Amino acid sequence: MPRTSIHRVQVEFGDCDPAQIAFFPNFFRWFDAAAFNFFRQCGVPTWRETEKSTGLIGTPVVETSCKFIRPTTYGDVLEVHTCIVEWRETSFVMKHELKRSGEMLAESREVRVFAVRHPDDPTRIKAVPAPAEIRRRCE
Repeated sequence: MPRTSIHRVQVEFGDCDPAQIAFFPNFFRWFDAAAFNFFRQCGVPTWRETEKSTGLIGTPVVETSCKFIRPTTYGDVLEVHTCIVEWRETSFVMKHELKRSGEMLAESREVRVFAVRHPDDPTRIKAVPAPAEIRRRCE
């Protein structure tokens, strides 16, 4: 079973549309925060720190999907259960399950890459294999 972290979220009034249902882009914001939280809970230094030591600037999303199952509204306290379900050569698949009191609200999958600044153009990024130490901490 893969290592899983839990990130708690409180749905705010401003997260909702006029029907008082959480607006769908907020789910992706919560998933992104949960991904960052996952690495922190695994003991991975901040991306600012890893850039100084290894050149690694983060794990940008290159593909994402979400299955919305049940709505949520302001005042709800949610949990995002996050894990890495697949390791690839220069990318990995992260799964998020958004739950309220154990009830599944949404399921998301993201493909992310470990990125460094491109050696020929610092305005671009380049995918690199997962650093062994980070992968060890996250498995």
